[in-house]
Parts: sequence; structure tokens; C-alpha cells
Amino acid sequence: MREYLLVFVVAASVTYLMTPAARRIALRWGAMTPVRDRDVHAIPTPRLGGVAMLTGFLAALLVATNLPFLGPTFSDRNARALLSGAVLICLLGIADDKWGLDPITKLAGQVLASGVMVLQGVQMLFLPIGGLGSVGPGSPPGAFILGPVEGSVLTIIVIVATINAVNFVDGLDGLAAGIVAIAASAFFVFSYLLAIDHNLDRATTSSLVAAALMGLCIGFLPHNFSPARIFMGDSGSMLIGLLLATTTITLTGTVNPNDVSGDIAPALLPVILPFAVLIVPFVDLLLAIIRRTRAGRSPFAPDKQHLHHRLLELGHSHARAVLVMYVWSAVISYGAIAAVRLHTVALLVSLVAVVLVALVLTMKLPRLHRDDDTFTGLGRSRSR
Repeated sequence: MREYLLVFVVAASVTYLMTPAARRIALRWGAMTPVRDRDVHAIPTPRLGGVAMLTGFLAALLVATNLPFLGPTFSDRNARALLSGAVLICLLGIADDKWGLDPITKLAGQVLASGVMVLQGVQMLFLPIGGLGSVGPGSPPGAFILGPVEGSVLTIIVIVATINAVNFVDGLDGLAAGIVAIAASAFFVFSYLLAIDHNLDRATTSSLVAAALMGLCIGFLPHNFSPARIFMGDSGSMLIGLLLATTTITLTGTVNPNDVSGDIAPALLPVILPFAVLIVPFVDLLLAIIRRTRAGRSPFAPDKQHLHHRLLELGHSHARAVLVMYVWSAVISYGAIAAVRLHTVALLVSLVAVVLVALVLTMKLPRLHRDDDTFTGLGRSRSR
């Protein structure tokens, strides 16, 4: 755990320290986010935050490969795959931050970065889905073994979908960084506790990337939370989306159902958890595609009807809307983990309690804030 903590601290510290430099580069280079009708920021804001985040990730990997516990399990092949994928996706994002790329070009670049990682071994090997049987000699019972083609295609789809889901939710200051930090923490908690419960190897690529990813997001947030001094841009959103997908892929398939015999839930959760921790951006992505397609527009055409825009319409301030999204992400992601660790009664009581709190924060807080403003205004008018 101490080495994971060190990886987190290095990633957070380097990202935090490098973000002002990335901001200066963006200002000098003219990589700015203009004020558009669908945006909520009032002045042009520099982007290229992904440059600082990539630097933090590289520093974290360099430290991890030289640690006695994590180093031996983190092979050169895994390191090369992560580095090549991260660098390629960040370069694609830098080009988009500076010049603006069309959706097809960005999609092609995302597939390329994903394919490079797949070719170097970052690939889903089997799905721990009970009841589907086993395929091939020596394969674990209850696991669906993926062939080279199926595994490669599914891996690329997962990476590209996650990249775009994170990119879609990056609409308010600090929103994407906070949601991905929560998602990464959920991956880390699940994979680490699973290793403890079933005496599995605690040094895994999934846990390492999750710890580093948490650090990147936490280190960037002080510069990005409302009012943001810099945006992560596509260089950042696509990078953290790719890394989050990597934690999913390296976690899914490492849990052998034989190792958790008699308890299928931990074997199934790697399949469920990715959808749980990313349900907020994925729902936003799905609704946006349906909404735009029904209106006869391109699914990639921007609009101002994302979930965070609707929270603003309810009366939340910019910062409160982001915090509400954080709360729902945490409720859903940690609720999925609680579902396999708590007894039924404790689980139901806990979920009902946290969902009620989340609903109050979502629906009642704007009204309470308006009532408080009205009361304050009446008091001031009477005092005059």
C-alpha cells in the first residue's frame, strides 16, 4: 500500500507543479477555449492541461518501475504499451486543442492509440461470466475465453467508448477530473480488497494505473475547479479516459473464477464495475446521441443539454452542480462495490440512505438556496 501511495503522491505532485507551465504554453501557443453559446465559462480559457497530466503519469510510471514491490510485476511490455498509448492519445488531443480536428480524424486517432496498446498485450483475455462455460483446454470454468480477434475488437471498443464518455462529460470546471478520480478510486479499492480477500497478488497493473490516475486528477483539480484557470482540453480528457479504460481492461480478465470459487460476485464485478463507475458519463453520452439523432443532427454535434447543463437549469451554481455529479458518481460506483461486500439488509439500508441524501442535494438544495436568498433580501429591504 505504501508504494501505491507513493505513486499517487508523485502523480499528483508532478501534475500540480507542471500545470502552470502547461497554462503558459497554451497562452503562448494560442491553444484557448473560446466562449461559445453552449459553454458556461465567461472568458477564453487556456487548455492543454493534458500536457501536465501526461508528465505526471510518466513520472509515476518511472517511480513505479523502480520500486521493489511494484517494479517486478510491472513488465517492460506493459510499460511500453501504456506509454505508447498515453503519448499517442495525448498528442492527438494536443493537435485538437490547438487546431481543432474533425470527429472522424479524432476517432481514427483513438482507434490507432487503442490498437497500439492491444498489439503490445493490453487486451481482454476472458470475461468472468458464470454460466457461459469454458472454451479451450485448461480454461477456467464459468469464464468465456476471448479469441485474439474478439479480444482485440472488444478491447478497442471499450477504450474508445470510455475515451468519448469522459470527453462528453468534460463540460464544467473540475467535472471530468473529479468523476474520473472517483472512478479510479473505486477500481483501486475493489481490486485491492479482492486481492486481500482471496490471497491474490496485490501488485497489479490495474491497481497501479488506478493509483496514478487518481493522482493525475487530484493534482489537476486545484487549477481546474471553478473558476478554472486552465482546462484539461482533449489532451487531458482523452488521456484520462484511456487510462481509466486500461484499469478496466487489466482488471477484467485478471480475476480467475477458480480463484474465487463459491462466490461468483467478485468474478462478475469486474464486468459490472466499469459500467457502474462510468454510468454518469455513459448515460450522458447515450442521451446525447439519441437526442441529436432524433433531431436529425450528427451524434457529434455539440449542444447545451448535457446532464450538467440541466443541473444548472435546476438552479445549482457552477460549483454545486459539479459536486452533485461527484455525489452521484460516488453513490453508484461504491454502491456496486458494496453490493458484493455487504449483507442484504445492510446493503439496502445503506443504499436507501445515500440515495436519499443524493436526491435531496440534487432537487432540494437549489430551492433552499433560492429561499435563503429571498429571505436575506427581505431582511435587507426591511432594514432599510
